[in-house]
Amino acid sequence: MTKTILITGASGFIGFHLAKLLLDKGFCIIGLDNMNDYYDVTLKTARKDILTQKQGYTFYQIDLKDKKSIDALFEEYAFDYVINLAAQAGVRYSIVNPYAYVDSNLIGFVNILEACRHSSVKHLIYASSSSVYGGNSRVPFSTDHPVDHPVSLYAATKKANELMAHSYSHLYDIPTTGLRFFTVYGPWGRPDMAYYSFADAIYRHQPIKVFNHGQMERDFTYIDDIAEGMYQLLTVIPRCNSDWNDIDGDLSSSSAPYKIYNIGNNTPVKLEDFISVIEDCIGIKAKKLYFDMQPGDVVRTYADVDDLEEAIGFKPCTSIESGIKKFIDWYKGYYQL
Repeated sequence: MTKTILITGASGFIGFHLAKLLLDKGFCIIGLDNMNDYYDVTLKTARKDILTQKQGYTFYQIDLKDKKSIDALFEEYAFDYVINLAAQAGVRYSIVNPYAYVDSNLIGFVNILEACRHSSVKHLIYASSSSVYGGNSRVPFSTDHPVDHPVSLYAATKKANELMAHSYSHLYDIPTTGLRFFTVYGPWGRPDMAYYSFADAIYRHQPIKVFNHGQMERDFTYIDDIAEGMYQLLTVIPRCNSDWNDIDGDLSSSSAPYKIYNIGNNTPVKLEDFISVIEDCIGIKAKKLYFDMQPGDVVRTYADVDDLEEAIGFKPCTSIESGIKKFIDWYKGYYQL
């Protein structure tokens, strides 16, 4: 039988690519998105239009905080899997508009948890973030490291999601898997992300803002690697670990059916080197303005993906040279340059 999957945030960057992949694999996808204006809605609409042309895709414009509509959707469909990608994104935006994160990332997520509680969902997968590592200095970041010092509200809401998921796994035996994404990039990406805004500025011969004077490293992860990892994890359903204990137990698992994975490229890249790759692909040198570190930002991200590779025999591996070229090729086509 065809499996039915709910993807929230389906018109977003990651949701769009994942939905495309799963539709091509023969799944029936119910896509949900509130189509908010955090960034250009025409980009979200273009993604949505591509998906709605594919067989097996049904779209609903619903906000996660609308509990009545969420419950009605779960009553209408018997979801085999739920993938929650809907969230208010952006570290810096959380500093100026914190309540958007409370509504979507906290209230919205508990509505999904409650709906899963009252249905027969086999597996709930949800987006966390590398930002939960906050002020951690030990690298690579491991899911077995404590994540108790977030440096932005966005990061705090993602850590809260992991805690909320664990409580529902423990109380109601709901298998949950949290995925800590590391700086995802690629075609159809978010315009607020640095690589996208860099390309936009370079093409318009405008200066780019380089924070912390370029002395940062990011574990840039190509979108197709993210989607493939999520697809392969669908059927890797967490089980209760009866041997787990709170003294020396793995922090990424539990006595409940709960698991956390990093999904990153396992290869930090210096920001200056990343900009150079964008310059080479475009064929124009950037005009750079250097600034101090922004509030809520971190100096480095670096994913330990041993658990992911052990679970599914796969880890992200797309080089930034290959990934950025694919992004720039898409960018030129989308904007008709």
